[in-house]
Amino acid sequence: MEASKPKTVDEFIDFSPVESQEVMIKLKKLIETTEPSAEGGISWNVPIYKYHGILAGFSLAKKHVSFGIDSLTEDVRKSLEEKGYKTGKKTIQIKFDQNVPSSEIEQLIKEQVKMNEV
Repeated sequence: MEASKPKTVDEFIDFSPVESQEVMIKLKKLIETTEPSAEGGISWNVPIYKYHGILAGFSLAKKHVSFGIDSLTEDVRKSLEEKGYKTGKKTIQIKFDQNVPSSEIEQLIKEQVKMNEV
């Protein structure tokens, strides 16, 4: 990252290393198309999308992008790990050379939208 802090999701992506940008662009589009009412911005120095509370976000690491969402279940985590992704309690690590697990992330976003609307 450059010395100036990004103020938008697009700036965050633009300021990031080129090899990481494709993953982040795909995540951004996935979040925005799955829940068009979500508002993207920078919180805690990373892209966060809000919809009736925090919906999802992502951050940059040295060799991967970490996608975070509260609705990540144990079943989905196991499924993603079987496909070669590392997961945390509420995160999915996507290496720069891995495909974004779009169908799983889309489903997680839909679940999080339902949880946030309650």
